[in-house]
Amino acid sequence: MASIRDLVDAVRRRDGVEAAIVLGRDGLLVDGDTVSYLDGEQVAAHSPAVFSAADALGKAARAGQLQTAVLEFPGTIAIISAMSEDALLVVLARPTAALPPLLGELRRLRQHIASLA
Repeated sequence: MASIRDLVDAVRRRDGVEAAIVLGRDGLLVDGDTVSYLDGEQVAAHSPAVFSAADALGKAARAGQLQTAVLEFPGTIAIISAMSEDALLVVLARPTAALPPLLGELRRLRQHIASLA
């Protein structure tokens, strides 16, 4: 069975991905790999608040529980995905990254990471 490290590495190796970070819902980094200029712990610390706000929006819109949020910034796409009740996965990618296949892979990995986190 793959470890969290193996799954983080698999996401991080995708073309255009600059960070793959597994964190607890409390914002503490569990495992991650980022390009040298990114601080994974800072990204992890801020991600639960963003995810919670997007989840509240979904509930207000009667869309159900949030699974994945995609945020666009100049030069970066941020994806925050629920992996389990206790864990989130944050992926930071360049805008040139192939997002549809990446999102599909994250859906497939959700089951694996949930069993490991």
